Amino acid sequence: MKVLGLISGGKDSCFNMMKCVELGHEIVALANLYPPNSGELDSYMYQSVGHEIIDLYSKAMQLPLFRRPILGKSQLITAEYKETIDDEVEDLYMLLKEVMESIEIEAVSVGAILSEYQNCRVEHVCRRLNLKPLCLLWQRDQLSLLDEMIDSNIQAVIVKVASLGLNEAHLLKSLSEMREHLVEMNKKYGLNVCGEGGEYETITLDCPLFKSYKIKLDEVRPVLHTPDPYTPVAYVSILKSSLLPKSLT
Repeated sequence: MKVLGLISGGKDSCFNMMKCVELGHEIVALANLYPPNSGELDSYMYQSVGHEIIDLYSKAMQLPLFRRPILGKSQLITAEYKETIDDEVEDLYMLLKEVMESIEIEAVSVGAILSEYQNCRVEHVCRRLNLKPLCLLWQRDQLSLLDEMIDSNIQAVIVKVASLGLNEAHLLKSLSEMREHLVEMNKKYGLNVCGEGGEYETITLDCPLFKSYKIKLDEVRPVLHTPDPYTPVAYVSILKSSLLPKSLT
């Protein structure tokens, strides 16, 4: 099928696209929802940290990119979703509708792993547009999934922490660097090693889907959002980034 990659810049959306390609599907374009203002967005649905690199993500994959600002809020937070005016889910509907008016797509690649809240809303939008959601990571064993991501040569780094056992010192650490610590914190505090409880978020700087370039973070600024002594919330603001030819590395 011709597949639209719904991306946040994180590891999960990237790895799900890799799985789509393995199954013979073709990624024909990328789509992203971003905060209307700079900084972090408090959303039940979307990752906003790291949105500054999305244009480079598109260039690295050599695919067209469709973007739309997140104008709605989390109006309806029940388990099931129905069409709701000014809900942030409707921003996803409008984005996919815009894509369909420009190119042919049959399915949407979605990096959902465990969140029933997110999964049911994406499925709702896809049903309305007669698209097939491809959630190939759905309900996988978390540790085996993390290890598969690391082994697949995804180069992703942590750009947000919000959990007991994680702090600002872990920002910009790679998945492979963090693996043992994540496993230890899972045993100690029940932390989800893939970050599906909101413990951390990532951005992908390189992966096998990137053609000739990978992404380089040239200038970043750590932001301590909540200076809690036990569960600080901190994220990375990306001030400058660029494409680096893979041939030089």
